[in-house]
Amino acid sequence: MAGRAAVPEVIWARPERAGRGPRPAFTRADIAAAAVRIADEGGLDAVSMRHVAAELGCGTMSLYNYVPRKEDLYELMVDAVSAEHEVWEPSGDWRADMMRVARQTRELMHRHPWLPRLMSPVYGFSPNALRYLEHCLACLDPLEDMKYGMKLQLLGLLNGVVTMYVVNELATAERTRNLPWSAEQENAVRIAYLGGQVASGAYPRMAAAFTEDPGPIDLDAVFDMALARVLDGFDPERR
Repeated sequence: MAGRAAVPEVIWARPERAGRGPRPAFTRADIAAAAVRIADEGGLDAVSMRHVAAELGCGTMSLYNYVPRKEDLYELMVDAVSAEHEVWEPSGDWRADMMRVARQTRELMHRHPWLPRLMSPVYGFSPNALRYLEHCLACLDPLEDMKYGMKLQLLGLLNGVVTMYVVNELATAERTRNLPWSAEQENAVRIAYLGGQVASGAYPRMAAAFTEDPGPIDLDAVFDMALARVLDGFDPERR
């Protein structure tokens, strides 16, 4: 395949376009933006070299001069959306900054529902991903006695919690879209069934749990609580 390397390489160490010929018609940013548009509309499975080439109005084979492999295309996509991360002056309150980072990541994944499928350390070394990581580490500067390896562990765990939470949210939303009835109708039926089971006396601990807190689940509050539990494990004032 034209432009394909015979040995491993990092796309960011490679020239924008391989081979000779006229001035490049596209930039990596153009290609990434086209791929992101396709993924946002049709999901990650809709992204192919052929579809991206069609979106750009060029031949599929010519696209390989810019992007040797589909995996490189994925890396360009992750980098493109990583640019959407807001970078601010750290507040000095590392917990508050980490909560802000995590909430922002959750919003980003909802804007680009395909992103959780590409959350891999392999794609974590692009220019915008490194910018984001450097920002996160700057937010952790108040933890002066913590080694950087531990700080990276914190970021990895926090990102993992966010990713898992969003994956569940997206799966629930997808299932709801495919129901022949409304989510409210289904919830009413399931709650009625569950209430009957709990009231049967066969599940006394569940009955006690519902008696203690029968209200609806606040998903945002649960999200924040999960984040707080992770941060507690790294907080020198709580260990």
